[in-house]
This record gives sequence, structure tokens and C-alpha cells, in this order.
Amino acid sequence: MSEQIKHECGIALIRLLQPLSYFEEKYGTSLYGLRKLQLILQKQRNRGQDGAGIATIKLDPAPGTRYISRKRSNNPQYLRHLFQLVYDHFKDVSSDQLHDPEWLKVNKPFTGEVLLGHLRYGTHGLNTIETCHPFLRQNNWINRNLVLAGNFNLTNVDELFEELLELGQYPKERSDTVTVLEKIGHFLDDEIQRLFTWFKPDGYTNREINDLIIEHLDIQRLLRRASKRFDGGYVMAGMIGHGDAFMMRDPNGIRPAFYYHDNEVVVAASERPAIQTAFKIRHRYIKELQPGHALIIKKGGQVSELPFIDPQPKRACSFERIYFSRGTDRDIYLERKRLGEQLTEQVLEAIDYDFANTVFSYVPNTAETAFFGLMEGIEKELNGIKRDRIRALGTDASDEAIDKILSIKPRFEKIVVKDAKMRTFIADTEERGDLVSYVYDVTYGIVRNNIDTLVLMDDSIVRGTTLRDSIIRMVDRLHPKRIIFVSSAPQIRYPDCYGIDMSIMGHFVAFQAMVALLKERGKEEMLEEVYQKCHYQQELPKEEVSNQVKALYDQFEYEEISNKISEIVTPKNIDAGVKIIYQTLEGLHRAVPNHSGDWFFSGDYPTPGGMRVVNRSFVNYMDRSEVRAY
Repeated sequence: MSEQIKHECGIALIRLLQPLSYFEEKYGTSLYGLRKLQLILQKQRNRGQDGAGIATIKLDPAPGTRYISRKRSNNPQYLRHLFQLVYDHFKDVSSDQLHDPEWLKVNKPFTGEVLLGHLRYGTHGLNTIETCHPFLRQNNWINRNLVLAGNFNLTNVDELFEELLELGQYPKERSDTVTVLEKIGHFLDDEIQRLFTWFKPDGYTNREINDLIIEHLDIQRLLRRASKRFDGGYVMAGMIGHGDAFMMRDPNGIRPAFYYHDNEVVVAASERPAIQTAFKIRHRYIKELQPGHALIIKKGGQVSELPFIDPQPKRACSFERIYFSRGTDRDIYLERKRLGEQLTEQVLEAIDYDFANTVFSYVPNTAETAFFGLMEGIEKELNGIKRDRIRALGTDASDEAIDKILSIKPRFEKIVVKDAKMRTFIADTEERGDLVSYVYDVTYGIVRNNIDTLVLMDDSIVRGTTLRDSIIRMVDRLHPKRIIFVSSAPQIRYPDCYGIDMSIMGHFVAFQAMVALLKERGKEEMLEEVYQKCHYQQELPKEEVSNQVKALYDQFEYEEISNKISEIVTPKNIDAGVKIIYQTLEGLHRAVPNHSGDWFFSGDYPTPGGMRVVNRSFVNYMDRSEVRAY
């Protein structure tokens, strides 16, 4: 993606099922869990660049000793800084003490058996240390302490906040994370009080009841009660002070979650390859956490995957597959190749099958895998063309004629190269666009002046500003006859409210193109009609809300909007013609069949909150208000 957008935090949860002494004896370190957590976070760093945090819990601590440790960082080198702060606690430790698990657990922080890590990619709000997860809800009762980290956006935080007020709480802030923390924390308190009331008449002492609560606390019931009104995409992981832990996934499976366990460890994370790398485990042994289910690890080590809410049709986010998740996952890698291959026919028609005068490449580096798929598709088509031409020569064809056909080959080149990033924050808008273009460099002398068409594969084209203000100008310096940008993702038409930082509809170049076409065709009055309908929708029960903006897009063919986008992103005073080719929705579904979450392309939101957001976002556009729609 040539334009950076923010989305999808990363989580890692580890529960050691053996004592620290086991890992010291087998692996030569008592800090086994801590080091594995560091590696998993490092392998998921693509999921968060605003900050990171970890927390650990020690099992069976002596009363009066610290058993929860937490550290967070929003340093520019956040992961390195975070673990430097953690490992600073072990600077003064002798070699003998460092290999003495019993001594470490009693005397040093971050030596717990339950570990939780988080990488933050904030979709809005300030980037302060207080916004970094995990969040901690403290209490003097060990089983009322709650540590929570999440990869989520909820569309109805205001509603959930009001519920907290109705429960009699007085939250310290209105943020989504604090609201969720207090919501789960409230029902944790309630479940503990229920168990206390249940056991008290039987004559147990308070200390004995505490142990019984730990044994009988029903995490499945707790999460069911707490999440009943959640609307959005989420994966949340939590630890309770006495050692129970969980990871829960929304009923539509919008956000990703995977886990693995054996007799040594339970590990859960946002991405499968991170687990594979950290624990050297084969793909087939790692399970996907099912939608509407929670991975629950009790203090005693029992592991279960249980439903906590009624699962809905799976609508896993397709943007994960197109762009955000690391492409080292086997399935994602193959899907991205298929996305590129799906575009073969459109690309070849756009260049009129002129292989001799076309150069194929990609930008940015993350589009490389889709480009590989396009390469394979083009080579496959070209082989068919060669076969037909050779057959047409007949049985008396000369070697020279056959060799001439066989010599036709596509020109795949590395044209755009990522260079050092430049600081542009003190430049004005025009100068900053020029400076951004120097993030990349180009390979000169490959594209023939005013002869060759340059085809560039991109992951997705969202706002179009980076194309218009920098990349097209940059590649125009190569003097191609035409520039064709190929997006492996379909047109982004609608806001996302489940993770991606895209809630201002007027920023999308596809939306701008649609509005421009309405005005050109004399249909501008439809904007006001849909505006009124969107206002009306806000008053309906959530189950009756529908996407009113779709009616505007329905006025035009897909290709018409793509052509108008091509006009919008074409800078003034460039020599080359510009064309944009987008993946189709059908092509996306063929390439990524198991991740049907396509609401930013199709407008089909999986929850009522999403429908409210799209209508509110359009109202904001008409009111000239550039604020989040949820």
C-alpha cells in the first residue's frame, strides 16, 4: 500500500504449563516465557508501531509479595526499549542467581508463568504511554485483578459506557479500552461475589472460599455476560490475578487469532507465523480460534476452547489477507499471489497484449507477492498465445519462425526501489509531497522514452493522494508513454469501523469519483436524498438499519468509477497517460474464499453498528465535518 493507514494491533498470550525449573533444566533458562514473548512480538511488529507493553503474573505468590509486573513503552524504538527496561531488572543478578528459578521468582519481576504482550497501532487518539496496552484493573483480592489487552474496535462504546453508569460505576475516562476493561471487570467482580455468597453458608473460612472461587470461577460464563452487547471486531486477551487466562474472538471472526498448546506451554497470538517461528511448530499443529469462542486456560492448567457468544457467519477481515498480516503465512502468501493472478486478463487487455512495449513492476515492496501472481498469470497467458501461433504456422514451419515466437517474453523489472525515509513534518503540503517521493528511487534506462507502457502493481489504492502527489510524478520522470496502476484490492468505497483507520468517507478516492460522476450526470440531488435517508436511519432500531450510500454507487458501472479515479489521481503537467485497474469483488472472493469480510468494498457490514457508521459517515461528509463516524 503506497499510502500508510493504521489497523489491527497485535497480541501474544503465553501460559507456561510447567514450573520455571523445568525450562531451566531443559532449555537452560528460567526466562523461557519472557524470551518467547519477545520473539512473538518482534515477529508481529507489523501490527503495531505506536507502542508496546507486556505484563506477567506469578502463580501461587506469597501474600505481601508483588505478583503482577507490567511495563509499557511508546519510545520510537518501542520494542527494544520495552525489553531493555524489563531486562534491566536482571542486570545486578549473578550467574548462579540467573539460573536459580526459585530465587528469580521470589526476587525478580517478570518471572511469572502467565505472560501477555501487546503491540499498539492506534486508530485514533493520542499516542501516550497511558494508551499502550495491557491495561490493569487492580484490587486487593487476588482474583479481582484483571489485566487486559486487545485488538479491537467497537462501534457502540458510548452505549457500553452508559451501561457502566447504569451499573453505578464512575469510569475515569471514556476510552474504548477502559470501557471494555471495566465491563469485564464488573462481571468478574459479580461472578466472584456470587461464588462467595454460594460457599459462605457452608461454613468455609474466607481463605478457603478464596481457593474455592479460584477453582470454580467460570470464565466462559463471565465472558458471555460481559460481551453480550459488544458490537464490532475484536480479539481480547486477559489474565486474572490468580492465574486464569483467556483469549476471546468476536462472533464474526473479523479479527485473527491462533493458538497452540502441548504439555509445556499454551501460546496464542494474532498471527500464525509468529507462533511457528517462536516455537518451531509446523503449520498443521496451530489452530485458529473459532469465531465467538474463547481459549480458556485455568490456573490448574486445563485448556479449553469454548463458545461465549452465539457464532455468526464468519466475516474475517479480507484486508488482513491483502495487506496487514505478514505474508510469511503460507495461506496468505498463496492468496496474495492469486489476487495478482486474478488481474491478468484486465492488465493484458489494457496493454492490448503488447508485450514488447510494456514493463511490469510493483510499488511498494509489500505488493511484491501479488506481483509474483500477476507474473505467473501473464506467463501462462503468453504460453497459450505462443502455442496458438506455433500451431498456426502449420507443419512446414521453419525453426526461425518458431524461435521468433518463443523469444517473446514479458519484461518484468524492479523499477521502484524503497529508499531511506525522510522527515517531512516541517514542510508545507506541496514541498512535503515532493519530499515523500524521495522515499522511493527509480531505475533509470529500462523504460524507453515515450514508447513503453509502465504497469505497476499496488496492494490497494485508498485515498489516491500519494499516487497523485508523489509516485506518479516520480515514475513520470522515466518518460513512459502510459502508466497503469493495478490494485490487488477492490475499490475502497465505505468506512471501516472494525479496525482500519478509515472512517472519513470523503477521503476515499472511490467516493470522490462517485460524487464527481453524480455531478457530471446531473444527479447531484441524490446526495441530498440519501443524506435525509441516512438521518432517518439513525432513529431506527439497530436491527432495521441499512446502508443507504449503496444507492449512490449503484448509479455507475465499476469501470466508470475506476476511470474517474484515473482522472482524479493524474497530476497536472505530466506527459504520460494514467489508468487505474482495480481488483473486482468477485476476483477478491475467488482469491480469498475463506475471508469474506469485505464491507469496505461492498458495504455489507456484519453488525448493526457497521450500518450505523456508514450512514453517519455520509452525514458527516454532507455536513462538512471531518470527524470519526463512531
